[in-house]
Amino acid sequence: MPAEVLIAGAGPLGLALGLALRQNGVACTLADARAAGAAADDRRVLALSHGSRQILERLGVWPRLAATPITTIHVSQEGGLGRTLLRARDYGLPALGYVADAGSRAAALEAQAAAQSLAIRRECKVVRATAGTDHISACLSHGTGEETVRAALLAWAEGAVGEAADNVISRDYGQSAVVARVTVHPAPNGIAYERFTPAGPVALLPHQGSGCCAIIVRPHREARELLLLPETAFLERLQWLLRGRLHFDTLGPRAAFPLALRYRPRPVDKRSVWLGNAAQTLHPVAGQGFNLALRDAWELARLLRDAPDPGDDALLRRHAHNRRFDRCGVIGFTDALVRIFGNHRPVVRHARGAGLLLLDLSPPGRDFLARRMMFGARAWV
Repeated sequence: MPAEVLIAGAGPLGLALGLALRQNGVACTLADARAAGAAADDRRVLALSHGSRQILERLGVWPRLAATPITTIHVSQEGGLGRTLLRARDYGLPALGYVADAGSRAAALEAQAAAQSLAIRRECKVVRATAGTDHISACLSHGTGEETVRAALLAWAEGAVGEAADNVISRDYGQSAVVARVTVHPAPNGIAYERFTPAGPVALLPHQGSGCCAIIVRPHREARELLLLPETAFLERLQWLLRGRLHFDTLGPRAAFPLALRYRPRPVDKRSVWLGNAAQTLHPVAGQGFNLALRDAWELARLLRDAPDPGDDALLRRHAHNRRFDRCGVIGFTDALVRIFGNHRPVVRHARGAGLLLLDLSPPGRDFLARRMMFGARAWV
């Protein structure tokens, strides 16, 4: 019987899973459609939780990664009273989370994968798979044609939840996220802003000194308009949305991404497991997508340690059961934030303001929220 795990995708999540499997003594091979280093040009910015830092440290990746600490998170809403502050110092931590370039994250993981001699087949894509009794046969497409390989388990760590997937739950938010690099004064000094507005959340993440990453979620039409605004008008709009807390100096490249919720209720099947965007695509509010995916990969690798058959049905069902609390919690949490803060009714707006005020006055409530964002389901244990 094959003893290795085949990982479809050698992007950041696939590499993290491969490193975790190697650390737990599980043989694996990665197949990726792209050439080496392709992801290093990814100019997106992402938020990494403190819990993700812990995992990346254990994988030996963190020292290779340039990241800006988030020491304070300022949460507020437009058109109503109430705000809350989450501070790293209240938990004895250097930071609640970190901001890093997606390209830098990919480069750090690729460097560690090379140092660990992970087996990676480049420009080679898994196009289909058929599960058998004691193995799964995967068809790989590459420059010279196709071939079939066998593995005990196929881990899908690339792509998004497909339309053809069984029992997919989806919700179109009718929104796009406009992402832009800006410079500000005074320097943000580790403060991240999350402001909820009726049209969608607005976030400002500290990034590299006086730089920030601005994320503005708006209906599709308004997002397209934001992309076309002249630099001065765009910065004025951003300053108005954040109510003048910072002054913006320069604007870098802008891009927009459509937003939707799509997830597989059951992220495992016969000799197959889906992780990251292949299992769930989330709204970016609270920045939980990659952090959840990294926890899923870490826990899967730990579960497979010393397993005689990594693709055993009972083992995969156990993985799905173990991760259900965290996974469903994050999916529900992000979706609820979008729904609650997207409600325009005055009574709801006042209730939100009261909730933010109570949260700011309640150390246990703030502690729970902060730990939930840093550690996922470990906030409850």
